[in-house]
Amino acid sequence: MPGTAFIYQGGTKGGIERNEVYVTHQTKQILGVICTEVRDRVSVDGKLVEETLDWYAQDKDGNVWCFGEEAKEYENGVVVSTEGSWEAGIDGAKPGIIMEANPQIGGSYRQEYYKGKAEDMATVLSLNESVSVPYGSFKNCLKTKDFTPLEPGIIENKYYSAGVGVVLTIMVEGGQNGWNL
Repeated sequence: MPGTAFIYQGGTKGGIERNEVYVTHQTKQILGVICTEVRDRVSVDGKLVEETLDWYAQDKDGNVWCFGEEAKEYENGVVVSTEGSWEAGIDGAKPGIIMEANPQIGGSYRQEYYKGKAEDMATVLSLNESVSVPYGSFKNCLKTKDFTPLEPGIIENKYYSAGVGVVLTIMVEGGQNGWNL
């Protein structure tokens, strides 16, 4: 819902990472679908390191689709990369499901697809996890294994609570530590 904001925080090798997610009032039409724009800003020890605009839409069955993102990586306040940016319908990129309406244990799905650039995927591991984070405790959480063939040594587990979204991310293999709500 536009105006919704979430702040996630956790420790990494580089310092304290803070991820601010804000659902804007902006929309973008992609492949004929009106998508909601979500701004995602990541800082480490107070310094901006990444900012994305993501475009999501929900279908009539309740699946939430990702239609692309405009990504910017920063060093010392200067954009140094836009790698990972993609938009469905351009250069073979296709929308992916970021959240299934009726996930099934063992089911896998593409979250985004732009061959060689953005190939995030998830596999459903559990539908009834309990999670406690500084924000609160959550029951009946969805647990996924998130990965990409582009970085085969990196695996995260994400925990989603109905009506809230992601409440916890844990780095399982490779990468840096996770974060929580």
